[in-house]
Amino acid sequence: MHYGLQQEQTFRLAMTPELRQAITILQYSSVDLMSYLHEQANENPIIDLAEIDMSIERINTGEEYSPRTNDNPVDLLDFVSNPADNLYRHLKAQLGMVRGLSKLQQMIGMFLIGNLNEKGYLELDVNTAAEILDVPTDEVENILALIQGFEPAGIAARSLEECLLLQLRYAGNDDVHLEQIVRHHMVNLSCNRIQKIADALGIDIHMVQQMTDQIRKLNPYPGAAFAPYERQHHIADISVEKFKNDYIVTVNDITVPRVGINPFYQSMLRKPAMEEEKRFLREKMNTALWLIHSLEQRRLTLMRVAQAIVDKQREFFEHGVYHLKSMTQKEIAGITGLHESTISRAVSNKYMQTPRGLFELKYFFTSALGSKDGDATSSESAKMRIKQIIDGEEKQKPFSDQAITELMAKEGLELSRRTVAKYREELGYLSSARRKVHQSFSKRL
Repeated sequence: MHYGLQQEQTFRLAMTPELRQAITILQYSSVDLMSYLHEQANENPIIDLAEIDMSIERINTGEEYSPRTNDNPVDLLDFVSNPADNLYRHLKAQLGMVRGLSKLQQMIGMFLIGNLNEKGYLELDVNTAAEILDVPTDEVENILALIQGFEPAGIAARSLEECLLLQLRYAGNDDVHLEQIVRHHMVNLSCNRIQKIADALGIDIHMVQQMTDQIRKLNPYPGAAFAPYERQHHIADISVEKFKNDYIVTVNDITVPRVGINPFYQSMLRKPAMEEEKRFLREKMNTALWLIHSLEQRRLTLMRVAQAIVDKQREFFEHGVYHLKSMTQKEIAGITGLHESTISRAVSNKYMQTPRGLFELKYFFTSALGSKDGDATSSESAKMRIKQIIDGEEKQKPFSDQAITELMAKEGLELSRRTVAKYREELGYLSSARRKVHQSFSKRL
């Protein structure tokens, strides 16, 4: 064995800060990119951001977007509604309108309202509430009954059954059979066992069908309409427009500030200064120039990927979702000559505005399903066909999953029954047994 030193030359990809920045920028959506650029501008004085004028007047006149010159432009977010009301304030206002309540009763009411969950249910036991407040249980029960008479109907219930019964009473419906169904037959109702409920109550099946349909129209979550949520607004990163027989793809960069070099600091580099100051300015200048380069690279990459998607899915843009083809990121990588990981970052959190609506780029990447003629069909197209079949079925004779499987097989699309059941559930449809409406009732409709 001989020991020694030898020199060897190899190629290796080094993850430099600049390369890491370029990768990060590529996977940002327009909104995230806007925030990122503002952060960079705050850290680097050489970066100069020219905001885009998004005022309504400029948009309506069709002027070309340019750096903002209006001191008081109209902000598009001013036209977005902001839900100021919530369940707590809604019920608190109703409690304040009740006359004759003592301070103790108002305190109990506010305590109970504050312990409702986002669905509008009271999760706290009445006895526990009385113990915490050190008041008689009857007093808590009386205030709870008062709150249960507020809007929305069914509020402050302690169970699903109580919630539904409160709504029936609110509507003035005191049918004893309806109450029996809610109290004792909710399991049979959820499984659509109409005949079993009719036998138990000793009434006609069509009467039970009417009652169950009435119960299904009630709201099991009366507080959900007031539940806090974050309103999401998607901005299209890419626009696709049809011009004659071609589809024109453009990268929508009007919402992103234009990055430039601050002329003041640029002139300072040409003036005599201390070496330390020049070194600082040169570093910041190089960072700014690389940021501009990364933004241009992002735009070109998005353009290439989007154009490849549009070319591959042209039938979708022409005829709709039933013509959506199966497509993978590996295929687009082969078409564009980019790495598959680059495609993944490029389509992440990006949206495309098309003549058929706004779509996330990931929507166009679907798995392939086999067909008799050898053509590959997308899973999204299969789901839409299942939806079409179920929407068009007879209510008293709904298609089973096996029947849908056989029907689609006749059309040339081969799916297993399990796959059909999976897609049906993803579409939000119940099983055929639970979709069925009894014959005698359907004739009365």
